[in-house]
Amino acid sequence: MLANPALAPAQQNAPAASAASTTNGYAELLSLEDIQGIAFTRNWDLLAAKAGIDSATAQLIVAKEFPNPTASLSSAKIGTHDDATPVGNGVWSRSYDTIAAVSQLIEIAGKRRDRQMAGRAAIMGASARFHDAKRTLDQGVAKAYIAALLAGENARVLNESAGFLQHEADIAQARFQAGDISESERRQIEINAQQFGLQAKSAEATAIQARISVEVLMGRNEPAGNWQPAQSLEDLVIISTPPDPGGKAQGIRPDVWAAEADLKGSEAQLSLQKAMRIPDPTISLGYEHEPPGGGPPADTMNMGVSFPLPLWNRNGGNIKAARAAVEQSEVTLGRVRAQAAADIANAEVGYREARARWQRYQEQIRPNSTKVREAVAFAYEKGGASLVDLLDAERTDNDVRLATAQAMSDTASTQADLKAARTVLSENELKIQK
Repeated sequence: MLANPALAPAQQNAPAASAASTTNGYAELLSLEDIQGIAFTRNWDLLAAKAGIDSATAQLIVAKEFPNPTASLSSAKIGTHDDATPVGNGVWSRSYDTIAAVSQLIEIAGKRRDRQMAGRAAIMGASARFHDAKRTLDQGVAKAYIAALLAGENARVLNESAGFLQHEADIAQARFQAGDISESERRQIEINAQQFGLQAKSAEATAIQARISVEVLMGRNEPAGNWQPAQSLEDLVIISTPPDPGGKAQGIRPDVWAAEADLKGSEAQLSLQKAMRIPDPTISLGYEHEPPGGGPPADTMNMGVSFPLPLWNRNGGNIKAARAAVEQSEVTLGRVRAQAAADIANAEVGYREARARWQRYQEQIRPNSTKVREAVAFAYEKGGASLVDLLDAERTDNDVRLATAQAMSDTASTQADLKAARTVLSENELKIQK
């Protein structure tokens, strides 16, 4: 049976809004670990999965309980008040035939054992689904947190690009007054700066929406996005140790555990339905009080046994349905195992590509783009570069910095995917008590 306190250590280790979380005005600073800790205790789906464990535990308690005995009391040969016997004319002394009996159903052919095996498998499956819900919740929170960081980084980059062009617009204004450039050239720079500014506002709105999505996963009743990430994309990529592709974890993924538990439960149900073909006897023990017509009372004990005759119903339909359930569970287990392997393979490919792309942008493309932008901007200030060259360099550098942020976000996101795909549990970690 699964004891609910077994979940307590995980809850104690999960940080809710930690002491490290501070406030900045009205914005609460939260790290990824803080949010995952809050979500562990408040997320709606995880709470529902935990309730599933309690429900399965209750079903096992039912499976362990014995059927209650049946008590009966009956009187026969009831006549009138004049049905007296030589013993007397009281109710107990009259010529009534009174029988008191107790009957008990006895389950045979291993039905009780099969029911308990199915109950234990149900608890194991519910516990595995709870851990799988925790696995996918951590993954979902990480990806939502990263999405919020990316939106914020995009807004920062676009604001920065707008600032660069605004600086160039100020220089263009001076050159225009000096007669070096035309009015249309000056206005083109201002228009491009304003476009970057509007794009930055859109990115800021996207960041708020992303933070609201995170709060939904945190289980907040009125999500409004009134918090700020305490980490940056660089923090998540650097802090997280790159997974070892050659590492062999010991254990089974929670969704595979759940599928295996379903198979064990369906096999126990099939065994139970087969055992139901054998009728269960009901044993009865009674006491009969029958005053004689003369002489002392003739009280007797009686025993009996009864059971249904399996003539018309051999439980064939339920057996066939249970056998089909076993076959379906076998197919589901095979599919879940294949999906788990595919998740790992896909996550490894995605992680390697994203990390290589980010490193290429970080180490080569972005520094070169920055140098080109600065060189063209300097040349334009001195009259050695055209407006087209300036705007092209600014747009290219803006795109490169956005692509660098996207590559960094993809690296952190695929890292979360790989961690989730490789999350495994041992049987002891399922908190099952045999």
